[in-house]
Amino acid sequence: MTPTPVSHATSESRGEGRWLLRFEVHVPSAYEAVWPALSTADGLRGWLAAADVLERRLGGAVTLHWRSGGTTVSGHVTAWDVERVVEYTVGEHGRIRFHLEPVGTDSTVIRFLNERTGTDEDRLDCLAGWHHHFELLESALQGHPTDWSRWTDARWAELRASYGSFSRT
Repeated sequence: MTPTPVSHATSESRGEGRWLLRFEVHVPSAYEAVWPALSTADGLRGWLAAADVLERRLGGAVTLHWRSGGTTVSGHVTAWDVERVVEYTVGEHGRIRFHLEPVGTDSTVIRFLNERTGTDEDRLDCLAGWHHHFELLESALQGHPTDWSRWTDARWAELRASYGSFSRT
C-alpha cells in the first residue's frame, strides 16, 4: 500500500516569537493501530523519537530523544484521553498534541498541534520536520519503522525548501 501524501501544514503567529503549527493527517490505519504509535515508547521509536522516559498518564514524565538530530527534551504528559488525545509539553519543542478521530473502521485522522517559540526560521524547520515525521509514521504503521542508522536529512531539506516558498498563514 502506497502512503497517503501528507498535506502541507498551516501555521500562525501567536505574538512575538510564538507559533502554532497545525497538521491534519489522514492515515489508512484504524485508530487502534495509530494510538500505540503516538503513545508508547516502541511506537514513538518507529517514526519520531526514542522515549527514554514515558509515564503514560496525565502529569507523567516524558523524555524524548530525537534520533534524527540528537536533540533530547524532557517535560510532562499534559493531556491523556486513552485512544483519543495525547499531548506532551517538552522543552524547546513546546506543546505537541495528537487528537485522533476514527474514519470508519480502517482510517484515522490525526489533528496535530505544535505550540512553540522561535524565529520564523525555526518555524519553517519545524514544519518540515513534522511533515517528514508524519511520512515516517505512515511507513511505520505499514510495518516499516524508521531505520535511524540510515537517516539522512535529504527529505527534510526538500520539505524545508517547499515550506520556505509559502508565506505565513
